[in-house]
Amino acid sequence: MSELTRDSAAQLAARLAAREVSSVELTQAHLDRIEAVEPAVAAFLHVSGETALEQAAEVDRRRAAGDDLHPLAGVPVAVKDVVVTEGVPTTAGSRILEGWVPPYDATLVERLKAAGLPILGKTNMDEFAMGSSTEHSAYGPTHNPWDLDRIPGGSGGGSAAAVAAFEAPLAIGTDTGGSIRQPGAVTGTVGVKPTYGGVSRYGLIAMASSLDQAGPVTRTVLDAALLHELIGGHDPRDSTSIPEALPPLVDAARQGALGDLRGVRVGVVTELGGDGYQDGVRARFEESLDLLRSAGAEIVEVSCPHFQYALGAYYLIMPSEASSNLAKFDGMRFGLRVEPEDGPVTAERVMAATRGQGFGDEVKRRVILGTYALSAGYYDAYYGSAQKVRTLIQRDFAAAFERADVLVSPTAPTTAFRLGEKLDDPLAMYLNDVATIPANLAGVPGMSVPNGLSDDGLPVGFQILAPAKADDRMYRVGAALEAALESSWGGSLLAQAPELEVSR
Repeated sequence: MSELTRDSAAQLAARLAAREVSSVELTQAHLDRIEAVEPAVAAFLHVSGETALEQAAEVDRRRAAGDDLHPLAGVPVAVKDVVVTEGVPTTAGSRILEGWVPPYDATLVERLKAAGLPILGKTNMDEFAMGSSTEHSAYGPTHNPWDLDRIPGGSGGGSAAAVAAFEAPLAIGTDTGGSIRQPGAVTGTVGVKPTYGGVSRYGLIAMASSLDQAGPVTRTVLDAALLHELIGGHDPRDSTSIPEALPPLVDAARQGALGDLRGVRVGVVTELGGDGYQDGVRARFEESLDLLRSAGAEIVEVSCPHFQYALGAYYLIMPSEASSNLAKFDGMRFGLRVEPEDGPVTAERVMAATRGQGFGDEVKRRVILGTYALSAGYYDAYYGSAQKVRTLIQRDFAAAFERADVLVSPTAPTTAFRLGEKLDDPLAMYLNDVATIPANLAGVPGMSVPNGLSDDGLPVGFQILAPAKADDRMYRVGAALEAALESSWGGSLLAQAPELEVSR
């Protein structure tokens, strides 16, 4: 493997700025890596090699001309296939959008291009972001680089696997109930869900509009801060975009890396632990708390009593919004169109045939559930009640943040499970997000930092939650934990990953 694919994005940016390497060389190294490991990992649905090299050449030209460039200019990035990209197929992992090429870019893609980051391609995902394992992709599963027989998390397993397999130094994911953080935990990568409204949703194919949030997937906390600052900030095209500047995320990460957390109160959420959490996950969590304590943080216990109802509330709110959002995929306007094999060709019959063939089982399950929850006579009992629970969870967060600056928990209850192990048990699959869902319901930011290996030799994640619009707090604490862990390991966690067998 080329050393260019091993370095962090910040290190690569420094090498580019020093003219030690060109963006074309760097991008080609990652394209070579993709070619070598993709048959095993299957992280990408589309690779844009030629376009990425053109973007890299333009950055090199501008750097040679002395132009003022973004710090990440020339560093390649991969983008989850739920984010629309002009001229590049965007499928959301679904047959119903197979071959669809958007005529415009999402805001975050515009910002990536304007900053000069070559886009390597689009990453695999659970169909319409509905899943926790990337097994619900219509184009086949992605494999975890740590163990190719295991899942890479979901729905953004492609982005996490691409970063963990050194196919991309940076990636974009989206997080509706944990789809950045849970893949981060099981692949040994850093995954960040920003404050809701902190990164524009314009150009994201919506699943649940009040929950969806795009964010960075990286190998270090500093890299995540650099990417987050690039894609974040106000966007007038998104009515839910926060009309304020982001807090200083990169500065917070650099400060945290110094390892001084004196004066910081870290709250351990009682309800996000205990039964159902793997022994190795609990052990690594307690060890990480000790490291934060050694850095000067005060560890306090906090209770969020309504978190126990978060999973149930989420699986009413999310499918209800998905049912509404996915109504546009009707075989009439764009994407797949299937006409009935016999009988009259009516709008209703075309819609039924198209959705029947175009949507996978998990999407159908959630659309049916959401449609039922919104139906006359059941709306107040189900959707209305779930929204009341959501308010109680938001109040739990507000009370907890009066006692602590950040809240922490394991990111996921277990390490990566085997492919196929939970496909026939939707509830068991949904429980993978039990610790991540509360943040989406409340709109607060969350981060998963790799904090070691469980007894099975697979990565574990440590979740850090901060108040809305205080994303810098989690970057400071995350960077401090990362620095302490890497000091004890003698390097990064991904350096301990087994080398993939490549195709040549």
